[in-house]
Amino acid sequence: RFSSVQLRRLIDNRDFLMHCMKCSFVSLDKADDELEMTMVCHRPEGLDQLEAQTNFTKQELQILYRGFKNECPSGVVNEDTFKHIYAQFFPHGDASMYAHYLFNAFDTTNNGSIKFKDFVMGLSILLRGTLQEKLEWTFHLYDINRDGYINREEMTEIVRAIYDMMGKYTYPALKGDVPQQHVDAFFQKMDKNKDGVVTMDEFIIACQEDETMMRSMQLFENVM
Repeated sequence: RFSSVQLRRLIDNRDFLMHCMKCSFVSLDKADDELEMTMVCHRPEGLDQLEAQTNFTKQELQILYRGFKNECPSGVVNEDTFKHIYAQFFPHGDASMYAHYLFNAFDTTNNGSIKFKDFVMGLSILLRGTLQEKLEWTFHLYDINRDGYINREEMTEIVRAIYDMMGKYTYPALKGDVPQQHVDAFFQKMDKNKDGVVTMDEFIIACQEDETMMRSMQLFENVM
């Protein structure tokens, strides 16, 4: 059975982010990189604008862009490609549903693709954003229908997706009702007014009171 720390690790997307960082830190020739920025099908925003909108320097953005383009030469990531990348970390489980929800969280424009700007804006929050920004981003991951609330069905879908991804292959084997037990425990803590849904304010307050969540959020601060 995996621990609450392992569960948080999955929810925080650390493994996927580490893959992104690994792919990004490759040898870089600045002149070639600036040229490539003008040649892809879906050209990102100018470096100066992205530098102003994120917590990355221009050089860091160049490095990230090279890694992004190596993985996705067209300049965009579709959901199938995203699932393929994420599945590499969980070859013995089914990561497709969790990757689907994670993809939607990065796809802020809801157009079925992730451009470099979408990717780097999300990465900026998760790696160097304020605690408030990180918690807001995580809330949007759970808010599947984007109505501003997390209901039990949404949380159950995310938790079951996590168990599908790795829960089946833990030892001892997890019982079928364990995901629902987690959801019940989450809601008991987060749904302060007992109205059946969790607002962003309720989510943030509950997370701030959870030491495990706070520690996991702080692990991103010195990655780059």
